[in-house]
Amino acid sequence: MRVVGSEKAGQITVGLEISQSKYLSAKASEPEMHAILTVRVDGTEGGGGPGPVLAQVLAVDCSSSMAWPQEKLRAAKQAAVAALRMLPDGTPFAVVRGAESAAMVYPTTTAMARADARQRAEAENAVGRLVEGGGTCIGTWLDLCRRLLTEQAAPIGHVLLLTDGKNQHDELMPLEGVLEACAGRFVCDAWGIGDGWDGRELLDITRRLHGSAASVQEESALPGEYERLMDRLLTKSVPELAISVTPKDGATVRYVKQVFPTEAELVPGTGQDGGTQRFVTRAWGDETRRYQLCLAADPAGRQPREDRQIAVVAVDVPGGEGVRLPTPLPCVVHWTDDPVQSLYTDVQVEHFEQHRLLGEAIAAATDAHRKGEHDLAERKLGRAVQLAHAMGAAVQLSRLEQLVEIVDATAGLVRLRAGVAAIDFERLIAASSHSTYGPESAPGAGTNPGAGVMPCPACGTNAPVTAQYCGSCRHPFGERP
Repeated sequence: MRVVGSEKAGQITVGLEISQSKYLSAKASEPEMHAILTVRVDGTEGGGGPGPVLAQVLAVDCSSSMAWPQEKLRAAKQAAVAALRMLPDGTPFAVVRGAESAAMVYPTTTAMARADARQRAEAENAVGRLVEGGGTCIGTWLDLCRRLLTEQAAPIGHVLLLTDGKNQHDELMPLEGVLEACAGRFVCDAWGIGDGWDGRELLDITRRLHGSAASVQEESALPGEYERLMDRLLTKSVPELAISVTPKDGATVRYVKQVFPTEAELVPGTGQDGGTQRFVTRAWGDETRRYQLCLAADPAGRQPREDRQIAVVAVDVPGGEGVRLPTPLPCVVHWTDDPVQSLYTDVQVEHFEQHRLLGEAIAAATDAHRKGEHDLAERKLGRAVQLAHAMGAAVQLSRLEQLVEIVDATAGLVRLRAGVAAIDFERLIAASSHSTYGPESAPGAGTNPGAGVMPCPACGTNAPVTAQYCGSCRHPFGERP
């Protein structure tokens, strides 16, 4: 079932769609309804209002491991300079040196400068004088970034964190507590450089702080990557957007999480009335994101074989006067005793469930490789290849092919390539949080609202149960149950 919200008058436009399968088994022990919420924002160009929209902190790892090879720190400096040069006049900014403690590089006091020709030149000179030395405690870096951004009025706070190592001195300022304090305060993107960083640590940071994790394999590519990131950041003018879910009698909200373009944790705000849970998302430009909603539903006392509304989803932009908002949309459940009808899942829900399983397979392969269990790592990578192939996820398949030779993608048969190193797995983990948009109905496929999916017998790609042929390999289905 796909429902599309209508819009009200305004300048910036927010769209909302809900995709779900409404059929649930009345006999299930813990029935859950899953839906994919597609939120789209258009018309943000020039919509940020007076004053700077972005406040930027660059956190550069200067621990001892950055000393070798020498190109590593040199490239990090060049990248920071490239980012500084792109900051519009008036943008609050700061550069932080990260080691076992955090220190101000520019300005020298615990404050932020305002970008202009003189401030950028001074900051570039300060970055050029950076030297390596010390250990790694990422919690101290993020804590200083939080304190800097708290003092700024710019609606979007952003931290770009670059590290080549693991969080060795966590006991000095535990990262978990710092992430709790930083959540909702700013967006953080984290990049791994070199071959000593931990992919899971980067994902822990970016999932909590609504950013993305990435790796830079060649130090020479850093300046260009910084420039592209800054270019994307400077197009964002909506500081936050909130998704509100109001459950009806017999329903409770289990979670809302971002599943596209990257995975991110969403925590409901406190002090909300009427059972409504409000989930805030950060830093929007013209873009589309997708979220998975999970509702627990109680069939007790409900009539079978009829549609019942169990929740209402709404979207708003705090302080967003002149923004066209979508009409709130319902989530519907239809209790059924038919085990076949309740078996099928929505095509979008199934797509992102496969992405979740893909991430789990990659994590399991990494753990096995760390333990020297290469046969097990190969089998888990085979499962990852099988999932990526079934989804038609070409980017994920190309990343997996860097680690394995694919013998039979459909069956998940692969051979681990010679010379694969631990850092190859870390890069794969960092990239695993990036998902594909989702399956679209093939022309003429004849999808039916509320229908689920079944695998194609020829290639394994999931297709709607009512489809006449596979949208991936064009295999004809004939009669489908």
